[in-house]
This record gives sequence, structure tokens and C-alpha cells, in this order.
Amino acid sequence: MKTKAAVLWGANQDWQIEEVELGDPVAGEVQIRLAASGLCHSDEHVHIGDMPMVPPGDFPFIGGHEGAGVVTKVGAGVTSVKEGDHVVLSFLPACGRCPMCATGHQNLCDLGATLLTGQAIADGTNRIYVGDKPASPMCLLGTFSPYVTIHESAAVKIPDDIPLEKAALVGCGVTTGWGSSIYSAEVGPNDTVVVIGCGGIGQNAIQGARMGGARHIIAIDPVPMKREFALKMGATHTFASMAEAVEPITELTWGMMADKAIICVGRMRGEYVAEMMQLIRKGGTAVVTGLGNLLEMDVQLNLFEFSMYQKRLQGSIFGAANPRYDIPNLLKFYMDGELYLDELVTKEYTLEQINEGYADMNAGHNIRGLIRYTEADW
Repeated sequence: MKTKAAVLWGANQDWQIEEVELGDPVAGEVQIRLAASGLCHSDEHVHIGDMPMVPPGDFPFIGGHEGAGVVTKVGAGVTSVKEGDHVVLSFLPACGRCPMCATGHQNLCDLGATLLTGQAIADGTNRIYVGDKPASPMCLLGTFSPYVTIHESAAVKIPDDIPLEKAALVGCGVTTGWGSSIYSAEVGPNDTVVVIGCGGIGQNAIQGARMGGARHIIAIDPVPMKREFALKMGATHTFASMAEAVEPITELTWGMMADKAIICVGRMRGEYVAEMMQLIRKGGTAVVTGLGNLLEMDVQLNLFEFSMYQKRLQGSIFGAANPRYDIPNLLKFYMDGELYLDELVTKEYTLEQINEGYADMNAGHNIRGLIRYTEADW
């Protein structure tokens, strides 16, 4: 079928709205009409060249990996969903059979090895073309298009009464932030937690810390609007920088420092690690959720303090969550009023306004921008 998509033709170029040819689902795949797609910072990493395509220079690229919609077609052998089902797209497929899935780590499923190749999980071919050129959709989803054809392992069925435009948010940002607190940092009752970077992921790390029972939640971000918003999500204290927060955290914790720190900045750098580690106590945990340049290797870390104070530095993808369990579970929290989703969307955009949406994100105007699809797009 012919549809449209937001396409990148190279790093540091504007998104272009192009007509594309989307293939029908083959065995093991489904086609979905999307209701909405979040504007996540991960797609910006491709835009600015932090996340090179595989192989390098493999454009055109279709962005978007945070979406929800309705199944319109199913390929042979698909059993997990049927036409008419409402689904959230998980940017990490979960086969349920590989060693990682079998041990409760669906976010590390072996199917993830192909996510930046543009080649479909089902048969290794390209499912979408721009003119005569095969396109690489972000995480094999490409939600910056009103229709997608994806592997069923990336489609998570949800109840029909949950608003799809809100459900889209748990496909990446909400679950990544929430899980960074609950799973990666293992936030517990009475913990003091520091969240560094309060955008779409950081605000949900704050929510996770709140729901985990943290006593003090310190939000750090240079943007005043984001610090103010963090208080609504559950933060108890806010600061503009890590350096500014050191003395207050020392006083707040009677000299012990924070139990947990989670860094969710839009563009991670190695020098942030040493600064973050100074904020946590002996035996404390620091979680790196923010994404940096794929080729950067240098990290600053005081090795003496790291070992002698027995601190832990933990990486985190998708908040160490399991898509097939945690996506529906978080939506239950939302329906019960415990998880805030309505408040997260600062502004909605059409697909044609995608460059405006990312400009707003980079300027610090948005917590989460959202592309809404309508009859005009379908």
C-alpha cells in the first residue's frame, strides 16, 4: 500500500515527508494503523549522527519507535493478535524463547540484533520503500508513518478502552523511565533518589521513584519548566545542576548522600559519570539510561572511590522492563490513576510538523511531543 512517512536522507538534514510503499505482512507479521507516535530523543540521535545506521550511511531512514494503533492485517501463523485488536508497539521485540527472554530479560531479546539493519525479522528483506530505495525504519517500526508492518513479537495487545494516544507513550519513554527506577535502580521505601535530566524519560523515572516509595526525589535539570513539572510528577527537591545539588543532598541525608541516582539526559557524555557517582552513598547505585554517541568510549570515574565505597554503575535499556508484562501493567496503573500519562504530552503535532516538534524538544519546550494521526492521514 502507498502511505506517507517522515524520512531522513542523511544525518543533520531535516525530516522530509515522502510517499512510501509499505509491504503487506508476511508470515509472522502484522500491519497496524497508528493513532499516535511519540517524539523520542532516540530518533534525534540518528538525526545528529550519534547512532549510525547499519551499514553506515544506510539511508533513507524512517523514524519513530513509540506508537499504538489498531491491527488491520495479519500474516500467516500470527496467533498473538488479530484484526481489530488494539496494540502498543514495543521498540524491543520479545520472542519469548531465547536465553534472555527465558530468564525474564525480554528487553535483551536476541531479536534485537537486527533492529538497526532495516531488514525485517520475518524474512530478512526490507518491508518499506521510498521510491525504488529500501528504507530502514527505526527499530524496524518506523512510527513516523500512519501505517506500519512489523513482526508480531513487537506488538503488545492492550484493552480496547485505553486511549491509544496515551498508550503510545508506554512503548518507550514511560516504561524506560519507570523501569530505570523500579528495576534498574531497585528503588525502595524511604530511598533518596536523584534523577538527572527531566525530559520524557526522566519525568517517568521520577514517577517510578514515587511509586517505589522513595522518601526524597531530587530532580536535576537546567530547564526551569522541567524542574517545575518534576514537582508534579513526585519530585521533592529540584536543582539546575549536579554541582548545585551536592551540598543540599549532603545536608538532606545527614552526610550519607543518595541511595540511587539515575541519569536520563538527552545526550550522555562520559564526564557525567564521575559527577553522578559523587551524589550516591557507599553501596549506592547509579543507573545510566541516557544514550550517548555509539563511538564514544571514554568515561571519567574515580576508581579508588568506586571500589572502596562499593558503588554500583548499572546500564539500562527500556528500564530493564519486560514488554509483554510491563506495558499492560503500566496501563493498569494509568487506568487506576497511579501513573500520570495525560499530563506528559506538552504539545501535539501533525506528521508534517515533525521538524517543529523536534525543534521544540531541543529548545526544552516539551516534556513529550506527540504526533496524532487522523482520517486525513489514513
